[in-house]
Amino acid sequence: MSVLEPPTVDVLIVGGGPAGLAAALELRRRGVARVLVAEREDTAGGIPRHADHTGFGLRDLHRLLSGPQYAARYVRNAHTAGVEIRTETSVTEWCGPRSVRTTSPSGRDEITARAIILATGCRERPRPARLVAGDRPLGVLTTGALQQFVYLQRQAVGRRAVVVGAEHVSFSAVLTLAHGGTATVAMVTEHPHHQTYAPVKWISATPRRVPILTSARVTRIIGRGRVQAVEITDLRTGNTRTLACDTVVFTGDWIPDHELARRGGLDMDPATRAPRVDGALRTSTPGVFAAGNLIHAAETADVAALSGRHAAGAVYAFLESGAWGETPPLPMVCAPPLAWVSPSALAAGGGTLPPLGFILRVREFCSAGVVEVTQGARTLWRRRYRRLVPNRSIHAAAPWIPQVEPGGPPVLWRWLPDQQR
Repeated sequence: MSVLEPPTVDVLIVGGGPAGLAAALELRRRGVARVLVAEREDTAGGIPRHADHTGFGLRDLHRLLSGPQYAARYVRNAHTAGVEIRTETSVTEWCGPRSVRTTSPSGRDEITARAIILATGCRERPRPARLVAGDRPLGVLTTGALQQFVYLQRQAVGRRAVVVGAEHVSFSAVLTLAHGGTATVAMVTEHPHHQTYAPVKWISATPRRVPILTSARVTRIIGRGRVQAVEITDLRTGNTRTLACDTVVFTGDWIPDHELARRGGLDMDPATRAPRVDGALRTSTPGVFAAGNLIHAAETADVAALSGRHAAGAVYAFLESGAWGETPPLPMVCAPPLAWVSPSALAAGGGTLPPLGFILRVREFCSAGVVEVTQGARTLWRRRYRRLVPNRSIHAAAPWIPQVEPGGPPVLWRWLPDQQR
């Protein structure tokens, strides 16, 4: 088809991971005729394809599956439902409010849609973005690259690895390394404690006697040709030590894949570094929605899928009515140590919210206290938490939304430790 005669679809979904496929299935279930998913990888399914361990599908499919089983199930269901999935197809630029250009092995194309859902997901920051000094040898990976080597390509990555990070995905990396025959000689985190749940640690690091170096940072990578060691700095004392290894895996430190959203001129939330969305996951451009780990990096696959399903409901309502809020949504901001909240805006009248409500993250460990939501001098909501942990999500309900003044000041989320109350 020529560029002068672009194909027209009802809904274009950019990204074929859990959020995108769940959205596509829900749209077809509601009777939307032509739903197209553009996926840049050669196979749809997203990150779960690379995670060959159990734990997927509990919230959305109500069953426990491995990552590859979970991804394959969504792809199979999408095909059965009549969703068109174009793999090896990258959306490269916008050529209108709801029109994009794509590239694929078959050439360049232009796609217009009545509505677009951005479900491009997130990625881990690689070594250059973390400003780690030293040599540039082979053997430096992110978790995503590690999973592709081990699970998809069946390749060993090394013999002795250092994992940078101690959140959920970091412990998953320990399991992936073990699956590929690589021993983890240490996990390194800048926080004073690891950030995962005790059972996750018990099934991954504990039986393998992996030491967790807390309040520490990898400050230098050493090696010519191949990693030979890392320099680790104790953040409390400033002392350094060298640890021999041949592989370094950078985990966590997520950033949304937001380049397409930025190029489209969507309003961005500086805290999440993602498109600013309201409770219906509407962006600042009429007819364009965002869902999944693009707007909350990084949640589990089932949470992303529920987000995509929720976005599909809002898209369907838009296709039926064409209505888009005339009043700009009210932004929400977080005071440190709270890092961000998603959705990051409130539509006039409140509207709907994703099934799990608001998702919050913190930058540091917080002892007992209260999360408080205020607008101006008014307190809208308060809830006490025993402890908040970085890299773990906090889910907050929103019975207070009807109290929000649409034209008022921004809604503020803040943390009040017990000793300050």
